[in-house]
Amino acid sequence: QLARIQTDSVVEMLRELYPDLRIEIAVAMSTTGDKILDTALSKIGEKSLFTKELENALERNEVDLVVHSLKDLPTSLPPGFTIGAVCKRENPLDAVVFHPKNCGKTLSLLPEKSVIGTSSLRRAAQLKKKFPQLEFRDIRGNLNTRLKKLDEKEDFSAIILAAAGLKRMGWENRIGQLLSPEDCLYAVGQGALAVEVRAKDQEILNMVSALHDADTVLCCIAERAFMKRLEGGCSVPVAVDTMLKDGQLYLTGAVYSLDGSDSLKETMQTSVNYPQQNEDGPNDDVQHVGITAKNVPGQAQEAAENLGVELATLLLSKGAKHILSVARQLNDAR
Repeated sequence: QLARIQTDSVVEMLRELYPDLRIEIAVAMSTTGDKILDTALSKIGEKSLFTKELENALERNEVDLVVHSLKDLPTSLPPGFTIGAVCKRENPLDAVVFHPKNCGKTLSLLPEKSVIGTSSLRRAAQLKKKFPQLEFRDIRGNLNTRLKKLDEKEDFSAIILAAAGLKRMGWENRIGQLLSPEDCLYAVGQGALAVEVRAKDQEILNMVSALHDADTVLCCIAERAFMKRLEGGCSVPVAVDTMLKDGQLYLTGAVYSLDGSDSLKETMQTSVNYPQQNEDGPNDDVQHVGITAKNVPGQAQEAAENLGVELATLLLSKGAKHILSVARQLNDAR
């Protein structure tokens, strides 16, 4: 349902821009990640879980564009594909949804040993450290399924979900607590929608590029570059927080051990205040961590990417590689 709502919102934006365009939402597909619901995400493998089947349809020209949550897309796309649009970001923060009997509470007010559901190693690692009195357990399934599990059983006192998904579903009233970046840094690309297209399909690329939100693009390029340099994915706890203000891009990035006891966190900034230049010709198809954004100044995109790489390099120099490789081994052994 959420995937459909997200797709409809992109189609709506395209229809406003191109009233004569005929758009068919041709295919509703289940991906591997949707079908395997009894295993933690971090155990099944990497991000292409939710994208492979959709990319196959794109490759076979059965569809012309695919709408994803940007956080589901790997930092390196298969050859021949690109993210042709990154839409304006919804609130990227994580949200706590409480069991009806805990309505009005916050995480710190829950009784000791209360069980919190989350399928994200990133969320669990940060919150275990902050709320050692609580227990964290895997919960899988789409938003509807997870809310049903919460409401109809007594297994969980609360679950953690992305605020953006709840908002898009019209379930904002279920948000009992928004977790600030001080409580929980969010996932790379969280809250942003991405439109994936064939990299060589100039017509479609030009059409969807009108949907790019420049600020979101720059924040997400920095975040994705950070993740890529760290070689992070679903199986390790990597988290970010970005802000663009007065032409300055601020990126906070962190890595965690699985139990949150070991962590590294740093913030860096760079100027992204560059004018748009006519970059016709060979630069047309320049991708920055899988994103092609013709209408965002190339120098600004480059600065954002460099910021992500430099921040990751700083964390690696302080021992991030060890924290992440231990996290990966422990996760594999679980």
